[in-house]
Amino acid sequence: MSAKTSKKEDRKVALVTGSGRRLGRQSALALARDGWSIVVNFAHSPKDAANTLREVKALGVDAMSVKADITSSSQVDGMFNRAYAHFGRIDLLVNNAAIFPRPVKFTETGDELWDYVISTNLTGQFYCARAAARLMEERGGKIINFASLGGFQVWPEHVAYNVAKAGVVMLTKALSKALAPKITVNAIAPGTVIIPGEESDEIKHIEEKKIPLRRYGAAGDIISALLYLAHADYVTGQVLMVDGGRAVL
Repeated sequence: MSAKTSKKEDRKVALVTGSGRRLGRQSALALARDGWSIVVNFAHSPKDAANTLREVKALGVDAMSVKADITSSSQVDGMFNRAYAHFGRIDLLVNNAAIFPRPVKFTETGDELWDYVISTNLTGQFYCARAAARLMEERGGKIINFASLGGFQVWPEHVAYNVAKAGVVMLTKALSKALAPKITVNAIAPGTVIIPGEESDEIKHIEEKKIPLRRYGAAGDIISALLYLAHADYVTGQVLMVDGGRAVL
């Protein structure tokens, strides 16, 4: 059933964190095309979020935008309460919001950088998952976390990022047991994904020719995995690597 022909009351609701740009924006649009109502979340990019919201609504689905810093538990709780008040349900959380800092030697990793990366990339996912689970307990639902190849491989100039994303992997596995059987929890671990016009060269950790599939990932590669997990009812506790084979190197 297409987004434009499905009845509003039959539509499930997806909340996508950090959906103003990159994979968050692509996720929100893909889910809207799939017939979901959308909650667009942003913290520091109101113009980007407004653009996403406009594009989502143009697809004929109900949508709203909520500003909330995921590193604040009170703001996260407020966001979910607003979304629930508007839609009366939350069926899917896409824990996408994250940062990828500039490379830095471990001995030069300051307290502020460490705290910022861990709080954004790991603690924020915990806050959002907790808030979502409280609203999903009766009806059920799905949580999809964005991990990273960096949660499995060691990148010496990105130690904080490595640790945070490895934490997301274990958070996913732990929550899959803690929230079963009503709520499934899975993760996607992208490799290097290039979205034209939204990248810097710093994101490229490895040459394309050294990736087994000989190319960087595209947004569509990740979205295919997202849509699969959004509909998978007998899959939980899994981390789906979408990395062109880099994890085997």
